[in-house]
Amino acid sequence: MKTNSRLRIGLTILAIFALGSLILPFFNEIDPTRQGSYPKNMAVSFEHLLGTNSLGQDIGWFLVYAVRNSLILGVTVSIFTTFIAGLAGLVAGYLGGWADRAIMTLTDSVIAIPLFPILIVLATLVRGNTSFWTVGVILVIFGWAWGARQVRSMALSIREREFISMAKFSGSTTLEVVFKEIFPYVYAYMVVGFINAILWVINTEAGLAVIGLSKVEVPTLGSIIFWALSYNALFTGQYVWIIAPVVATVLLFLGLFLTSTGYNELYAARRGHSS
Repeated sequence: MKTNSRLRIGLTILAIFALGSLILPFFNEIDPTRQGSYPKNMAVSFEHLLGTNSLGQDIGWFLVYAVRNSLILGVTVSIFTTFIAGLAGLVAGYLGGWADRAIMTLTDSVIAIPLFPILIVLATLVRGNTSFWTVGVILVIFGWAWGARQVRSMALSIREREFISMAKFSGSTTLEVVFKEIFPYVYAYMVVGFINAILWVINTEAGLAVIGLSKVEVPTLGSIIFWALSYNALFTGQYVWIIAPVVATVLLFLGLFLTSTGYNELYAARRGHSS
């Protein structure tokens, strides 16, 4: 089955962002966060493709590092949230009973807690001292629950099928049944959930950074917008400083969205459920 156009376009966008943000920093010897590295407010030129800002930083290089850090945070957090969600959902859905009740009680408790207000409160309490990865740890703690509930519902349905009973009667262990018989039916959803989680992580961190509650000294898509707003980029005519990260964020989100929906469409077609 050939990949569809959505998936191809999405993967192309993500490849450009990922490879560019990982490779280009090897060609830069100057710390993009260091202020006064260049003359301030320089216009777009061959030497400075996006110009420089009021802090004497090259906007283009700052943006490259911002995309890299946002992607690293998004992928890292998503790996953990997807793993926890998959494991908790599969175990709860297949075992049922007290294990299901215990896991779902914890899951529902996490879902019921409003994440963004908690992040704002925690970030306010440690403002200026928080680590870039502190936000990531908090996002892992609160980001797995919805995925676990979805995986559980799929596992509950699959465990009643005849091939599961045959596997148990043939002597397969619980782990073998879960990972060899049930997991293949839910992995596609987990892939889509992983991609969507990257989008959610980047969006949440960016939202915190824009209002100054993340580690704004670390280049991210949110922190670059924070600095642009702090120095009134729009009012001083430095439009590139704020437009560039906004456009980059929109394109990155578009790539993630197209990849997610394209993969979902591809999997549905392979399963014979495409319209």
